[in-house]
Amino acid sequence: MNYKQTLQGIWDNHRGKVIGIILGLFFGWFAITYGILEALFVTICITAGYFIGKRVDDKVDIKASLSKLLRR
Repeated sequence: MNYKQTLQGIWDNHRGKVIGIILGLFFGWFAITYGILEALFVTICITAGYFIGKRVDDKVDIKASLSKLLRR
């Protein structure tokens, strides 16, 4: 079994764990480098960007979603 197949097997069987480790590594690096508040701010921005991008990919009307969210 070569290196590429091993990595593909890990990715296929443990995708959530791999993503969690990478996100944890980035958050830890941000917290050490910039401080915890700045790391939280970056995390919030990344999360918001992900959800907006997901809505665009799913072809959801962003204006309608924002107006519905802001009405509450």
